[in-house]
Amino acid sequence: MTHFPPPAEELRLLDLELRQLDARRAQLLHRRAWLVTALHTAARPTPAPVAPPRPEASAPRVQNVLLVLGGVLLTIAAMAFTLVSWGHMGIAGRAVVLGGVTVAVLAVPVPLLKRGLRSTAESVAGIGLALTVLDAYALHQVGLADVDATGYVAAASAVLAALWTAYGLLPRTSGLRLPLPAALVVAQLPLALWAVAADAGPYWITAAVLVTAGFDTGVALRVPAGSVRITAAIGAYGMGAWGVWAAGWLSWTATGPSAAARAAALLLFAAGVALTAARQQAAEKHAGGLTVTAGLLTVAALGGTARPALPDAWTVPAYLACGIALLAAVRLDRLPETVRRGLARASAAVQGLALLWTVPLVGIVLVGPVAWAERVWSGAPGGLREALAVSAPWPVDMETVPVVLAVVAVVLVLAARDAVWRPRALTGVLVLAWATALVLPAVLEVPYVVGLVALGITTAGALAAAAWMRPSERPETETAREEPSAASTEKATTVDFPTPGPTATVLALLTSLSLAFLSLTTEPATLAVLATLTALLAAASWKPHLAPVTAPAALGYAAALACATGAAADWQPQYTALLVLAVPLAAALLAARLGDPRATVPVEVAGGIAALLAIGLAAVSADLPMLALVLALCGVVTAGTAIRPDRRPVGYAAAALFVLATWVRLAAWDIGTPEAYTLPVTVPALLVGALRRRRDPQTSSWTAYGPGLAATLVPSLLTAWGDPHWTRPLLLGLTALAVTLLGARHHLLAPLLLGGTVLALDALHELAPYIAQVTDALPRWVPPALAGLLLLAMGATYEQRLRDARRMRDFLGNMH
Repeated sequence: MTHFPPPAEELRLLDLELRQLDARRAQLLHRRAWLVTALHTAARPTPAPVAPPRPEASAPRVQNVLLVLGGVLLTIAAMAFTLVSWGHMGIAGRAVVLGGVTVAVLAVPVPLLKRGLRSTAESVAGIGLALTVLDAYALHQVGLADVDATGYVAAASAVLAALWTAYGLLPRTSGLRLPLPAALVVAQLPLALWAVAADAGPYWITAAVLVTAGFDTGVALRVPAGSVRITAAIGAYGMGAWGVWAAGWLSWTATGPSAAARAAALLLFAAGVALTAARQQAAEKHAGGLTVTAGLLTVAALGGTARPALPDAWTVPAYLACGIALLAAVRLDRLPETVRRGLARASAAVQGLALLWTVPLVGIVLVGPVAWAERVWSGAPGGLREALAVSAPWPVDMETVPVVLAVVAVVLVLAARDAVWRPRALTGVLVLAWATALVLPAVLEVPYVVGLVALGITTAGALAAAAWMRPSERPETETAREEPSAASTEKATTVDFPTPGPTATVLALLTSLSLAFLSLTTEPATLAVLATLTALLAAASWKPHLAPVTAPAALGYAAALACATGAAADWQPQYTALLVLAVPLAAALLAARLGDPRATVPVEVAGGIAALLAIGLAAVSADLPMLALVLALCGVVTAGTAIRPDRRPVGYAAAALFVLATWVRLAAWDIGTPEAYTLPVTVPALLVGALRRRRDPQTSSWTAYGPGLAATLVPSLLTAWGDPHWTRPLLLGLTALAVTLLGARHHLLAPLLLGGTVLALDALHELAPYIAQVTDALPRWVPPALAGLLLLAMGATYEQRLRDARRMRDFLGNMH
């Protein structure tokens, strides 16, 4: 039998076992913590070793900064000694101190260069050069105080430039880089300052500056040292720009042949320097720009020589002639290709500037007639120039604008013979010829009627050019599509460039607009011009490639002609609208005959805009019967367009126009019971819609039932909205409710939305007085409070749904 110990003994044994279990559990927990720590340490990436901080400045840079600062401080100290402490010493002491210090400082770089301390030697050399400047100043203060300061600075600059050059060329100091560039910088001053000191006048001063620039150019082209060459190039461009600007100003302000000739000599000298530099091999990279500069300076010189002897109006043609003369040099084979190309570009730049001078006059001729839109039929002016300058002053000295335009056009014809540039040149010639024909009547001050005829001829000519220059429809030749052979490679790579036809079309439209606005001065001129433009553009529309642009323009001018005819006949706007409706009808007929979709859409858009114009004219008059008639006629035109297979969707617009016409007619008749007129339309329409949906179940409910329902519901709603009785709103509400329920029952969107909308508006109309009463009875704080409660309720509902979603997520997670 099992032996059971006494209770006290058993309790002692249980406590002992529990203490052992606790000790074992603590041991296991400690071991677990160690293992977790070890795993985390193994998983954690080892941090990269921290790199030592990188110095922000390299040792050579620190060295250069210290040397430069030291040299600047020593130079400042020397200046302070010279300017402040000079008076405390005698003449001999001053000379000994400055001379000795300067010689000593200039000698220090020699041993420094031998030891390889180049940077320190450069710094000390810079200090020595600065001391020579102080020596020159001290010499003037002591012994040459009576000498003219400008002349002394010029002489001192020349002496210092020579001394620094000699110092930089000595065998033991030739390794220094600073003396020669410094000498070149100081050499910019002597000639100009000598000219100023001698009171030589602006021409000699400019000549001195240009000679200095020429000297810099020679140094930049001949000296191999990089620092000297860069310094010389900077000096050449800087002094050259200054001298050229001054010479150009002298040429432009010259009042006589002598002054103009002297300025021209300066400009030609600068051009010679630039052209000589361009032909040097060292300036090969800058040859193009230098040649263009030389060409422009030559034009400025020659044109400036001729300018004082010519009237002001011929100034630009004179410069243009000189620019065109540059093209003769392009034909010289002995000139390098780069030089010839640069001269050609200079000539092109001169011609471009001349054309830019003509822009204001061309702009006035084009835009000036727009001001007659505010002065319609106020009377014809005496001449064409007076009609064009009705809102802006006529520019002075612009009589030679046609000459400039024609000359540049001739140059383009003769110069552009390359196969690549030929089409572009023809486009430019076309634009220039058009601009010449546009401004010539105004420049000649022809009478007003003659000016209108001239603009009409320009429009016709541009249209003729557009009709003749038909764009090529071949993107590539047939040979290019095949494998090219050795004999047909050149033919296969031929590219068909577009012709100037589109540009001519745009120019014709711009001219026609200017002509149309210019004809607004008198009634006969307006009618004649609009009729002519309509016929001209309609005739041009027979060309298929012009129809997408000219046909809509012809329709636009026809609509304007209809409006002008109605105004001339003193018709009211609603009757003019009937005349305008001929344009949408013509557009619909024309669009049906056009086979090119590129022209069909613009024509239809133009017809639609004309129809909107007619509707607007009828609506302005507030004549409801005429407005209904216009809407119905627009609906007829639209329905005729919808007959075409590719224009079926236009039927929706036709239905909308017919419905609108019906509503306007009912409003015009002041009908109290519109249902008597709308129900006979609604019932057949709904039957036709039901039959169509039975044959084609995919038909939309809006197509089948929308027009029929709207024909009755909308007029009834408008009538019920102003009906003080309750019978009509009640019947309308019941009908709308039935339509809504039928739409919901059969899942039809059109009855559902139409019936629901009419029902809601009808109910709102009936409840509006009571809502107004309740609103007046309630305190003002009640609506905000109700809105706040609504928002709180929505927030609480949203929070509850989020809580339920979280619970469901947790439940699903526990199941997983």
